[in-house]
Amino acid sequence: MKRIRVLIVEDSAVVREHLKRIIAADRRLEVAGAVATAEEALEVLEEIAPDVISMDVRLPGIQGLDATRQIMARRPTPIVVVSAVEPGEMNLTMEAFKAGALAVVEKPPAVTQAGYDAVACRLCTQLAIMSEVVVVRQQAVRPRPVQAPDGCCRRGNYRIVGMAASTGGPNALMQVLGSLGSGFPLPVLLVQHMEPSFVVGFGSWLAGVTGLKLEIVDRRMELAPGTLYLAAPDRHLVTDGSWAWAQDGERVSSHRPSASVLFEAMALHVGQAAIGILLTGMGEDGAQGLRQLRLAGGYTVAEHQSTAVVYGMPAAAVRLGAACESLALHDVAPRLMKLAGGDSQDPSS
Repeated sequence: MKRIRVLIVEDSAVVREHLKRIIAADRRLEVAGAVATAEEALEVLEEIAPDVISMDVRLPGIQGLDATRQIMARRPTPIVVVSAVEPGEMNLTMEAFKAGALAVVEKPPAVTQAGYDAVACRLCTQLAIMSEVVVVRQQAVRPRPVQAPDGCCRRGNYRIVGMAASTGGPNALMQVLGSLGSGFPLPVLLVQHMEPSFVVGFGSWLAGVTGLKLEIVDRRMELAPGTLYLAAPDRHLVTDGSWAWAQDGERVSSHRPSASVLFEAMALHVGQAAIGILLTGMGEDGAQGLRQLRLAGGYTVAEHQSTAVVYGMPAAAVRLGAACESLALHDVAPRLMKLAGGDSQDPSS
């Protein structure tokens, strides 16, 4: 079996050797190269031609953030940020998503420390999974909406928006939510698949770049207009339309929080007064829940293939007939504004 070629970019010699040992020990992976600086990574990029890159964000000289941008411009390659869970690195880590990184994992602790095996396993699994993502420059295409049967695209009287994403999600959520503005009249409930240790930092970053108020739903909370409610780490997010709360339970489609759990709760309790949005992501989480929401009379949108970093979750929703329409990312916020504002024009316009 052909092994996945990994380029390690890490300035600490100790951590670099640590990562090399972990990756070399995984039968799926091989270390194609290990460098200390972004400059070195850019020099060897074409020669090594890695399948995936393990990227530190805090580097001497060119930072990992700028390196990510340059790699995406020169030779688009899946990038997994390997970062410490520290306030000083969190913003850099989140900005790397904006530049094109696909995922973030925690730097593995020393072999003798608790949790080493689990963190090392997650690192290798993320590298293997992300190596399969075809990273391309997105085409500037304005797709035609998928037309829904009469009655699906009803306007007005919506009470709540549910939004979910996985791989490529942080940047997609930033673009959509940043376009809504603080005066958006509905609460927005969010599920983003992410390492639990980075969720709170992601929430703070998202609030900062969008200007919207954000709450991490780790207890029962009353919903308020124009506020984002992000699923707490490793907890499902559910709602009855007036309140949101965290819920334990089995993983759904290998995820907790699960997009389908959120959408199914919206279908059960809110029905035709709910809007569901499923954005970029690997796998099929959210598709079944979005279908239940559409069947309950809710308005449902799947991101179009032309803008999705990974057209897995939205594609699964389209195959099930779960989406009233498919929209390019830049069209999602305008559609939400029209729906929430009760615009009388046809939604497909």
